[in-house]
Amino acid sequence: MPRPPKRLLSPEIITDAAIHMVDTAGDFTMPGLAERLKVRPSSLYNHVSGRAEIVEAMRARIMSTIVVGEPAGDWSETVAGLAREYRRAYAAHPRLIPLFTAQTVQSPVAFGLYNALAQAFTDAGFTPAHVLHAITTVDSFVLGSALDLAAPEVVWANVPETGDAMRAALQTACPNPQRADAAFEFGLRALVAGLVAQTPAGARTARPASARWSVRSGFNRGRW
Repeated sequence: MPRPPKRLLSPEIITDAAIHMVDTAGDFTMPGLAERLKVRPSSLYNHVSGRAEIVEAMRARIMSTIVVGEPAGDWSETVAGLAREYRRAYAAHPRLIPLFTAQTVQSPVAFGLYNALAQAFTDAGFTPAHVLHAITTVDSFVLGSALDLAAPEVVWANVPETGDAMRAALQTACPNPQRADAAFEFGLRALVAGLVAQTPAGARTARPASARWSVRSGFNRGRW
């Protein structure tokens, strides 16, 4: 009995192709996506509503790899661990970031991370407004750090206009991704220390054992 023909299109196949296009070219178009998949552009719309849905599907694909688990210890350790997971997930596809930041977050998968961050900052004593500020700050730092992994091997040229202090700093530079990794850990320590300094007096305690969010095993408990 002959095998059924391979399925030409599905939301998953379209998402895979779009991710590949962004990884290689920095963006995608519906006509370009159709050409890559060897179908008519109109065929794509039998499976997705348009570009915005594909962008959210790509966001869901990347953020589904983020491990959100049971927190342990101080809220600041939870935030640092989540930030590392967040960056790890985006490190493989940094060129997707500009597409994601230009579109409202709608993917339910993404809110696993954001709910975990919101709970950690709430446990720290932040007001709802400051929780949103803190999440925005972490978001900006992590996504910028992930983009740094796509930077060229030499980020700053040592031109004649380079000052002595900058020249001395450039002499310590190591190749990517070691430079980017080291800069991320330095920045994460500074960021978390700054967030701790913003907490109300007496709120810098361990996360209450009674407070829990949904779990996927393997939470990164790396110390900051």
